[in-house]
Amino acid sequence: MIFWLKGRLSALFRVLLMNRPTQNSFTRRHVLSASAATLVGGLAVQGRQAQAQSKSPSLKKGDVILFQGDSITDARRDKKRQGSPNDAAALGLGYPLLLGSQLLADHPELDLKIYNRGISGHKVPQLDARWQEDCLDLKPAILSILVGVNDMWHKLNGKYDGTVADYGDQFAALIQRTRKALPKVRIVVCDPFVLKCGAINDKWFPEFTERRALAKKVADDAATDFVPFQSMFDQAVAAGTEPAYWARDGVHPTPAGHALMAKTWRKVGGV
Repeated sequence: MIFWLKGRLSALFRVLLMNRPTQNSFTRRHVLSASAATLVGGLAVQGRQAQAQSKSPSLKKGDVILFQGDSITDARRDKKRQGSPNDAAALGLGYPLLLGSQLLADHPELDLKIYNRGISGHKVPQLDARWQEDCLDLKPAILSILVGVNDMWHKLNGKYDGTVADYGDQFAALIQRTRKALPKVRIVVCDPFVLKCGAINDKWFPEFTERRALAKKVADDAATDFVPFQSMFDQAVAAGTEPAYWARDGVHPTPAGHALMAKTWRKVGGV
């Protein structure tokens, strides 16, 4: 690079001398100033190129990406085909399919393997019970977890008596178990969310907000990524759309809701 610049500068100097104005208005100082600018510009470009080349990719060849959670993640996936990565039916109809499709299209050279193991109705204890087979055995490089709405919903329906503290403790223990088995895994904790329509009424609050706060604390304590789905939907509603546009029953996203989730997840995930 330096030799190339020296050659260009010498050529530029010769041309300028051959074509200098007759009244000497183009002095050696002007030539040197222009030459210095060219040199600095060339080195700046070289520096930017080196900086870009030094950035390591966030995804590696053969990486496994796993989405875990309840019905929001499940999204009617075909569980009989869950052993096959990148299978459209096995990824369901929600944000895991949208994200997986985008990542596979953007990184065909990486041979990524994308799985969805969300199961409708599950709470943190159910995730823990199936964690070895549905998470640890898959050895994900990136693990996304969205869980919490059923811990509250089932309690309101009289089907579960777990407390707010139980949710936080069990979730933290699940993260700790995962990190112990897979020290290099990158974990993405997703904010459990509801929208005020459909099944969502005042009985959900303030307890659901307390549970959400614990999900954020679990993420912070474990230094994981955190996807702020609740504030994302709150902002979308504040911008002028009805809550039901994003989730008709207040819990399960519409296609627009899933698309917004995928977009926000990817911004946070940086992949």
